[in-house]
Amino acid sequence: MELEEKAEELLETLWIKTDGARGAQVSVAEVGGEADPTVRQIFQYRLATLQDGELQLTDEGLSKATSVVRRHRLAERLLADVLDSPGGLLHERACRFEHVLDEGLEDAICTLLGHPRICPHGSPIPLGRCCIAGEEETQRVVAPLADLNLQQEGKIAYIHTTEARQLQKLMNMGIIPGAPIKLLQRFPSYVLQVRHTQFAVDKELADAIHVRLVAPPMPSGLAPREGKRPQHGLRHRLGWRRGRDGKDPPLPSIPTR
Repeated sequence: MELEEKAEELLETLWIKTDGARGAQVSVAEVGGEADPTVRQIFQYRLATLQDGELQLTDEGLSKATSVVRRHRLAERLLADVLDSPGGLLHERACRFEHVLDEGLEDAICTLLGHPRICPHGSPIPLGRCCIAGEEETQRVVAPLADLNLQQEGKIAYIHTTEARQLQKLMNMGIIPGAPIKLLQRFPSYVLQVRHTQFAVDKELADAIHVRLVAPPMPSGLAPREGKRPQHGLRHRLGWRRGRDGKDPPLPSIPTR
């Protein structure tokens, strides 16, 4: 099914007007009238029905509309979090971007962003199969602070909270989009560093802070210390050290029966 861009935008409008509720109706007069070519196209593909002047998305139409809304809001999230697109241009650019995303790429972008739940304007992003399955096949670039490794750094991408009190508290700490942040401790509370100041927050606030990640530090013990040669093999496991001449001591002879 190849829908025109205007038809996809109409499905998006119907979804938004009904909050994606199954069986919800919208007056056909609100979206151009029964004779409108775009309205006629969604009838042609059986994506909506008309009864007593009211449009209602079919199950297939609702699924298609949900996908369009999801692509649009993920495009906004990608433009804002990764490409630093100015806020005033997000909607217009996302409208163009959403039409080139297919379902496979859509899920890859969602995983890349850490399965975000809201768009930059605070509207919910419909869940996809990748969200429900909890797949982590693509390295994320944005994740909640609570998911970071210790000492991992990044920049604050956005704050996901609906409580004004929590938002005000975080802003008072200087936790705002664009600020550098590092996770220092997980227990008994999350200790983070924003620029040169450290704060302790609970799990709820740590989950609200979404961070654009930089490469995680190599776990301690994996990288050899500077100036020391890595030691391997039987001599190392036995705790033996090299002699002053830099040579390995001989292995003991193994008696034979």
